[in-house]
Amino acid sequence: MLSFKLLDMPKVKTKKSVVKRFKITKGGKGSKIKCFHAYHSHLSTGKSPKRLRRLRKPKILNKVSKDKILYALGKK
Repeated sequence: MLSFKLLDMPKVKTKKSVVKRFKITKGGKGSKIKCFHAYHSHLSTGKSPKRLRRLRKPKILNKVSKDKILYALGKK
């Protein structure tokens, strides 16, 4: 007898690199995705203190990127 598990669609695997770089805020339906700014990890002597402070804070992604990241996380 055939099992019904064979007929199910395969699961979408999460991209582990995306899991490490992005976090989903707790907002329910209107949740947002946080990530860190680029250009903060090295060569900081040439950057102003104001710029380094701004790069330290996480940023919120826009709608287009949000859909792609949610798919890579296996949430959509």
